[in-house]
Amino acid sequence: MKYQENQKKINYMKAALREAQKAFLKDEVPVGAVVVYQDKIIARAHNTREHQQAFHAHAEFLAMMKAAKKIGSWRLEDCDVYVTMEPCPMCAGAMIQSRVRSLYYGTKDYKAGVAESIINLFDLPFNHKIYIESGILEKESQSLLKEFFKKLR
Repeated sequence: MKYQENQKKINYMKAALREAQKAFLKDEVPVGAVVVYQDKIIARAHNTREHQQAFHAHAEFLAMMKAAKKIGSWRLEDCDVYVTMEPCPMCAGAMIQSRVRSLYYGTKDYKAGVAESIINLFDLPFNHKIYIESGILEKESQSLLKEFFKKLR
């Protein structure tokens, strides 16, 4: 059973990595996300901040907006978010506010991550607690980011 659960997490993170690759090809910071509800991916997104010129166009934020529309509620309490990079304060706050059940992410973000890198926003006494697991396909997530920033230089 544990193997099957781990394999599901890996498969969902692979889907998030495919989204990150789309961002990479558009010269966006390569971060991708999927939202899972009842063991199915119901929303996918990747960073589009530059393309949209929108500060909120982070992968997980966009995926959560799509998921809320799909299920017809802003409450995502039975949803899990898989994202290739640790969330920023805005996205973490949106997860708390929308009552996401679980957050799974690939690599840390030492500049803006608030699940463990700078602080753990999720440990603060909000009215909703989210299960968090990191390091899923961490090397793959890191490699894509490193390749992107190397290309910029």
